[in-house]
Amino acid sequence: MDERHRALIVTGAHLIAERDDRPAAYRLRDAMLEAMGPGDAGRVLVCSDLWYLNQPELRHDPTVSIGAPGVNALTAFLAGRLPTALAVAGRITVQLDPELADPVAACWGVGPAGTAQAVAAFAERYLPAFVEAAAR
Repeated sequence: MDERHRALIVTGAHLIAERDDRPAAYRLRDAMLEAMGPGDAGRVLVCSDLWYLNQPELRHDPTVSIGAPGVNALTAFLAGRLPTALAVAGRITVQLDPELADPVAACWGVGPAGTAQAVAAFAERYLPAFVEAAAR
């Protein structure tokens, strides 16, 4: 895999995150790969927050963090650093720089259903621009 063109989806290592957020991460991975087109299989990886935070070289990759700050340490780190692009009645939050100068996003919500809705909203509203920014 060409690591210069890799994208990461990060979920919490917490058991609740493994059970509830990792399936949403795999759905997002599949949507990202579809948006990238043929020949990009393997360029989008799902990993845990512990792995991501302990590997400094990964912080240069385009990244989507999935899961609430209480179950994902990367989301907890990003929550105060990224602008909110979408918030729905305190139920879901999508955070990212609207210019995508640095393609990093956090998708989370109240409970597993809220997080799944945030991931779906990210995919619907921001995925094409995110994939384009990640390719730069």
